[in-house]
Amino acid sequence: MPGLALRSGAAGRPGARRPDAARAGARTGGAPRPPRGGTVRRAYEQARRAWDRPLTAYYVILGAGLLITVLGLVMVYSASMITALNYSRPSSYFFRKQFLAAVIGGGLLLLASRMPIKLHRALAYPILVVSAFLMVLVQVPGIGQSVNGNQNWISLGGPFQLQPSEFGKLALILWGADLLARKQDKRLLTQWKHLLVPLVPVAFILLGLIMLGGDMGTAIILAAILFGLLWLAGAPTRLFVGVLSVAAVIGTILIKTSANRMARFQCVGATDPGPDDHCWQAVHGIYALASGGWFGSGIGASVEKWGQLPEAHTDFIFAITGEELGLAGTLSVLALFAALGYAGIRVAGRTEDPFVRYAAGGVTTWITAQAVVNIGAVLGLLPIAGVPLPLFSYGGSALLPTMFAVGLLIAFAREDPAAKAALAVRRPGVRWKTMRRRVKERPSGER
Repeated sequence: MPGLALRSGAAGRPGARRPDAARAGARTGGAPRPPRGGTVRRAYEQARRAWDRPLTAYYVILGAGLLITVLGLVMVYSASMITALNYSRPSSYFFRKQFLAAVIGGGLLLLASRMPIKLHRALAYPILVVSAFLMVLVQVPGIGQSVNGNQNWISLGGPFQLQPSEFGKLALILWGADLLARKQDKRLLTQWKHLLVPLVPVAFILLGLIMLGGDMGTAIILAAILFGLLWLAGAPTRLFVGVLSVAAVIGTILIKTSANRMARFQCVGATDPGPDDHCWQAVHGIYALASGGWFGSGIGASVEKWGQLPEAHTDFIFAITGEELGLAGTLSVLALFAALGYAGIRVAGRTEDPFVRYAAGGVTTWITAQAVVNIGAVLGLLPIAGVPLPLFSYGGSALLPTMFAVGLLIAFAREDPAAKAALAVRRPGVRWKTMRRRVKERPSGER
């Protein structure tokens, strides 16, 4: 028969053994069984291809930043209710203030994401000058205010206060990135004097103004930003060793001369408040995390926020998150910060613009370093530094510049040539024109 003539060899003989692949396909309904480990490898390849897409960093930064902010609003409301009632305020008092700051911060994020790079560079010097001026005003009697022993606040009238040192972080990043970019264009960064001056002296001035108010936590974050900028500029290892040694000596002196700072170091890893309760906050932060279990006690059901844990809605909001949302909630927050940090590194690593590289690296260093310091203190691995969890803790002075910085990362992600092309194609007008052009290019019989 004609159909039989198509068969040949062993496959056409009755009783002949089928190949292994054919027998495997017969057992699985006709499809060959994938090799062992093939599913995992295909999933890995798909994830890698998805991460390599032009707009991945753009969407990750936007999504992670907004998710952290929204989840932070929820936790601020839950963690601050009892504190607000203790001050004879409505239970939503702190939430309303944080929500207002988030709305303003959202406007700043949108503004920063749409501003051209040249305008960001033009604003670097004005932001630095205004921030430094406000940090000087903090030390003027009658203008500056002390909160929890730190003279770092300016009253804006009523319940609103401003912490200029938070804006100093953003100012150092923008000004330092512009300075280093201009020097790189002139090929001056190979000389130590151009690498260090005036970046390091200006950073030390800002650090000195912060330390005059006693806020060592913010000074640590500012120092981390400085080291991040120097590392991105290609500073040699011996320079880092020397600067870190000097910083370690200065930090040791500042810690030894302050009983409060010494007590904070002694509370690292503590499991008992101590005879004078000097480790009360650190230990109750651990208690909150330990009582959360896998999935927590539920939103609003925290026990530690009923006066046991100080600063529950600010520096120790991560502990309340662990108590109410459990390990699943804390790991989700960590994953969002990791995604935001990794996307920021990708933006800094793929750009050809030196300003974008330094600014994106500085913002990523700022957010990740501050998150590590805050979460490390809550976990009892680091001394309590008094810095908020970025985008998450209560505090408008911290939220506004941080959301502007996230907008910077979004703007930088959009400036990638491949991302620009992808965004242009996704515009409705461009997409419609592309479809019309393709229809016109088809032969008349295929239309």
